[in-house]
Amino acid sequence: MSKIKNKSELSVNSLRSDAMDILSAGLDAIDTSGAVRKNVIYEKESRMLKVDGKIFYLSEYKNIYLIAFGKCAVLASQELEEILGDEIKGGIVLDIQSGYFKKLQSIVGTHPFPSEDNMRATAQVVELIDKATEDDLVIVVISGGGSSLLCLPYEISCENLVKITKVLFEKGANIEEINTVRKHLSQVQGGQMAKLIYPASSITLIFSDVPGDDLSVVASGPMSKDLTVVEDAQSVMKKYDVINLCQIPQCELTETPKEEKYFEKIFTCLLVNNAVALKAMQEFAIAKGYKTKIVSKTLSGEAREVGVFIAKTEIGSKTALFYGGEATVTVKQNGKGGRNQEVALGALPFIEEGKVLVACASDGVDNTDMAGAIVDGIVRVKAEELKINPQEYLDANNSYEFFVKVGAHINTGITGSNISDLYMLISE
Repeated sequence: MSKIKNKSELSVNSLRSDAMDILSAGLDAIDTSGAVRKNVIYEKESRMLKVDGKIFYLSEYKNIYLIAFGKCAVLASQELEEILGDEIKGGIVLDIQSGYFKKLQSIVGTHPFPSEDNMRATAQVVELIDKATEDDLVIVVISGGGSSLLCLPYEISCENLVKITKVLFEKGANIEEINTVRKHLSQVQGGQMAKLIYPASSITLIFSDVPGDDLSVVASGPMSKDLTVVEDAQSVMKKYDVINLCQIPQCELTETPKEEKYFEKIFTCLLVNNAVALKAMQEFAIAKGYKTKIVSKTLSGEAREVGVFIAKTEIGSKTALFYGGEATVTVKQNGKGGRNQEVALGALPFIEEGKVLVACASDGVDNTDMAGAIVDGIVRVKAEELKINPQEYLDANNSYEFFVKVGAHINTGITGSNISDLYMLISE
């Protein structure tokens, strides 16, 4: 069954249908539950836990706790609870959706911006891991969205943290810049959660939504040693004039822990990244008879410019080109949309007949209730019939309303996966 809920509506010709099938293959490949089952194996009789080939004997630990946060938290934790059963003493699952658990507490938080609810939930996480001793094991599941969900600000109100985050997003800061600031405004990110868990041992399972897979950037790296310092965060804030635009008098930053001892008892496993999705898309397209190429796994830049770049790429007949990455949007107006929809809208004037461009958020939530959009000659003709100007919607940062009118949204719902964005250019 396709993960794309409106596949039949979008598949008005064979090229579009192929594009949706190829995208579905990518989304299937990053299924959160499947990734956990593949990499986490437990033998009950010997109490042996194997994670990505590394063996842990659970008899060596007094208590086992599970902490999960981000957009993959619920599905990953449900699978882990199914695998480990009564081995888990307790834990907290913080996600944008709720889940049913026997021993874990499910908490729904806000995203893309933090809230007082997120802070209260994070305080509960800190209280739990603070109990862990050197005889305990803490399993930590980290996924995209965790920077907002796991939120405990340092010397700053939640309201001002939201202001700072919004300015950085609206001014087009990339994820590395945004998370550099977040780390130094937090009591839990930038390796600080690792410090709180110490001296307990940890298995950290990561679903990467960061192009290039810098694990210290995923969810602002709560379990990873941070290579940035306060001065780096100050430079980012100065670059985007954060203090002035937020109208706050000052912003106290904290240094992140650098001592190796806090990270020596952590085993980290990268479960899924965009390479998994891109490879699956490529393999499916080859089976359908397309020539293929994965052009980039780290595509970035202003969203509308990324769209133009992809649309203008030379492509032969019966060919599919794939890209993974994360664009940024410099918000100038108060329209509704997301970076993937803006990529697609920016590409629309440059899409030639016989080609289709797809831009999709792997989590299914492109700053709206839609995952992204598809553009081709059909969309261009529809806009002309409706006498609507794509450029006007682009200038207004109102891509969502444009794609509502032309019927070209990609609707997956919340996927429970999150590995950055997926782009495709495909030709007849």
